[in-house]
Amino acid sequence: MSSETATESDRWIRSYLPGPAEAPHLVHFPHAGGSASYYRPFCASLSDRFNALALQYPGRQDRRDEPCVTDLHVLADLLFDRLRQLADRPMAFFGHSMGALLAFEVTRRFERELNTSPVALFLSGRRAPSRHRDEIVDLSSNESLLAEIRELSGTDPRLLGDDEMLEMIMEPLRADYRALGAYRFVAEPPVRCPVTVLTGADDPRTSQDEAAAWQEHTTGAFALRVFPGGHFFISENVADVTGFVAERLSAVPLPG
Repeated sequence: MSSETATESDRWIRSYLPGPAEAPHLVHFPHAGGSASYYRPFCASLSDRFNALALQYPGRQDRRDEPCVTDLHVLADLLFDRLRQLADRPMAFFGHSMGALLAFEVTRRFERELNTSPVALFLSGRRAPSRHRDEIVDLSSNESLLAEIRELSGTDPRLLGDDEMLEMIMEPLRADYRALGAYRFVAEPPVRCPVTVLTGADDPRTSQDEAAAWQEHTTGAFALRVFPGGHFFISENVADVTGFVAERLSAVPLPG
């Protein structure tokens, strides 16, 4: 099955606007509580140069009848099993917040299992995994979760007043926070691919020092770009973020 046919019908991957023939895949990994549709404007902006794709984790939107995965290592295994089928052409990963951890863990699996790497790894809105913080969120209470997402400004405020939408958001958000709370970094050799880190100047969850520490986790080229904004600076700077990603990815030599 060709990768294009697979993405059209695949529950894991969304292709909103197919890119040019043989263009590199650029796979977007959503944040905690997030879904593939969050990346629709990013895919639209990048689809003239890349085959921009977005992942849909279980338990949200059209997959809401499936149980959420509450172990990031298990979810990374599942994503790797799916994404390895797209290795027919060069591939890059972009992950934001929890998605950055998943993109990193899936990259580790590509190198460990297939002895290959994405041509570029973009990690956004997340401190390096070697920089642990004890962050406790009360998962028993919707109110505490709402306070958390209001602080991070990760959800349209209009949705927070809609009981039906709120119910759809809460379950995957709670599951993802449970997975993040249980995640423990396992030391392995650094990845080999180029790593570009994006961070918000006023992100309460990631300092610039914590973002820069990702350099310890790659033997490839490293770059750090600070954007204005908080944790969800990418929503506030879609054109600048996609322009930066396109520029960096276009400069990467492709195999073959």
